[in-house]
Amino acid sequence: MAAAYMARISLLAQATRRAAQAPPPRPFMAAAMRRTLGSLNIAHKEKEVPRSVPARVAYELQQAGHRYLDVRTEDEFSAGHPEGAVNVPYMYRSGSGMMKNTHFLEQMSGVFRKDDEIIVGCQSGKRSLMAGTELYAAGFTAVTDIAGGFSSWRENGLPVNLATIPEA
Repeated sequence: MAAAYMARISLLAQATRRAAQAPPPRPFMAAAMRRTLGSLNIAHKEKEVPRSVPARVAYELQQAGHRYLDVRTEDEFSAGHPEGAVNVPYMYRSGSGMMKNTHFLEQMSGVFRKDDEIIVGCQSGKRSLMAGTELYAAGFTAVTDIAGGFSSWRENGLPVNLATIPEA
């Protein structure tokens, strides 16, 4: 009986040594699929998008030290914005539409470091998601999008700095 017990321990020790020497497990198959598609010259490029969180969670992140980036136009920002927000417009109004701010990344680099924890908001969530995706592609590592944007922020009764009109 003792011999059988010792044989089991020996087998267990051998299995443990083999497991320690084995190569690490392969990452998720999606990486292998991307390599295969790339080798077949099939255009396939995933864009990394920031995670989106509700306005209340974004506020908690801001309270914990994340910086709020407001990508709305200067006029939208001056009409009211979350307390402590920094405005770097992602788009500008141009005639009857919007035009991308071609200096966005340059302006961002002047205000934020690539490892800063940033929460990105706009009016409804579309521009902030586009801006966050561009920030990720440029190497910013800790970007979080606010689902629903500033509209959701206000609907949740979160702190807002309203524009003040100077008296003449």
